[in-house]
Amino acid sequence: MSALRVDLNGDLGEGFGIWRLGDDDALLDVVTSANIACGFHAGDPDILRRVCVRAAERGVVIGAQVSYRDLAGFGRRSIDVPAESLTNDVIYQLGALDAFARVAGSRVRYVKPHGALYNRIVHDEEQAAAVVAAVWAYDASLPVLGLPGSAWLRLADQAGLTVVGEAFADRGYSPAATLVPRTEPGALVIDVDEVARRVVRMVTEGVVRAVDGSDVDVTARSVCVHGDSPGAVAMAVAVRDALSRAGVRIAPFVSSSS
Repeated sequence: MSALRVDLNGDLGEGFGIWRLGDDDALLDVVTSANIACGFHAGDPDILRRVCVRAAERGVVIGAQVSYRDLAGFGRRSIDVPAESLTNDVIYQLGALDAFARVAGSRVRYVKPHGALYNRIVHDEEQAAAVVAAVWAYDASLPVLGLPGSAWLRLADQAGLTVVGEAFADRGYSPAATLVPRTEPGALVIDVDEVARRVVRMVTEGVVRAVDGSDVDVTARSVCVHGDSPGAVAMAVAVRDALSRAGVRIAPFVSSSS
């Protein structure tokens, strides 16, 4: 394939108060899109403003990483939220982050669910529809990022939203092309060289090796490099360098000034 292009997105702003998680400044020098926590699984007003300002300074696209209201569990616990309440929770988070993005001279350009919400709306039609309803109500021009084949992207597409499929640099895949739960073996890939090789294959060949050894199809308009993984910055740099060597252009899927 010629003229290959891919976005690198990373999770940022995931501290709270005196607690810090990941190196936001270093990752902002590597990624092209920043999934910024909106206060429900991590992030507070000081963190949201600081990360938005620094993303805007670097021309990194700001995305809202919305989640369940779960600070104690870092948004990794599935919660049975009534659909209407989930819609309102997502609108609340979008508005909060967008305020800080605008103060920084930018704005929220896309939406990506986090953690348990991300994984649940792969299959849960009702909760997926509730998140779609929130994005549609807030700003129907916002693209949404998610797992290809998910109920979330299918319903978003049916609603007329722009959908962007993503792949994960350091997460294990099941034979069904879903993410291996973090509680199971093979959920994380921690070898930097292996991660870099598999991302190049995802982007250039459209496949990834699943935990059972089979090859599964993936769609990688954007690749997620997690900010809270061991050696996250080194891994992100290795992924970007490997893609560049393979002739892949690193660029956001949406303009930071559109």
